Amino acid sequence: VMVWLRRCTHYLFIVVVAVNSTLLTINAGDYIFYTDWAWTSYTVFSIPQTLMLLVGATYYLTFTGVPGTATYYALIMTVYTWIAKAAWFSLGYPYDFIVTPVWLPSAMLLDLVYWATKKNKHSLILFGGVLVGMSLPLFNMVNLITVADPLETAFKYPRPTLPPYMTPIEPQVGKFYNSPVALGAGAGAVLGCTFAALGCKLNTWTYRWMA
Repeated sequence: VMVWLRRCTHYLFIVVVAVNSTLLTINAGDYIFYTDWAWTSYTVFSIPQTLMLLVGATYYLTFTGVPGTATYYALIMTVYTWIAKAAWFSLGYPYDFIVTPVWLPSAMLLDLVYWATKKNKHSLILFGGVLVGMSLPLFNMVNLITVADPLETAFKYPRPTLPPYMTPIEPQVGKFYNSPVALGAGAGAVLGCTFAALGCKLNTWTYRWMA
């Protein structure tokens, strides 16, 4: 009974984190409408995607103890997001691009660290967290590249009203040193270790709850 209870808790965690990752990602691709805010929103939304991937993938990786399961988890995130975005397309939402599987290469790096350090959990947290945090903002740029024509789409599908705090302002030259990837990677590398540690801790707690 306890074995099945532990397994069910494990799968519940996977579903919850993967679904939340998907929701974050759907709302993290709206560069089309906020053209003036594209770099800022890109930086901000690269970070939660990095952290959600790290929590779920690290949890799954340490739970199974099998290198390769982090990539499998990223695949779950990708498929969930494709399904959710397909639903948005069917409702007429004017997205001009598909979500590319940007999490897969970062998750592969996590698997590689776990395998190369002979399943050392602390190395996974430190090296894996930094590598995923630094790499995902870079891979996430693919999503921006696949936007056909942000300005054309923005004029074609205007938002009827915008609350004052969302009103676009003139872009600031030199803001964030014009490098959203560098800013996202810097923040991701620092926060990534913390969330990789959280993923490991969730695994420990699961066993304790089920013991």
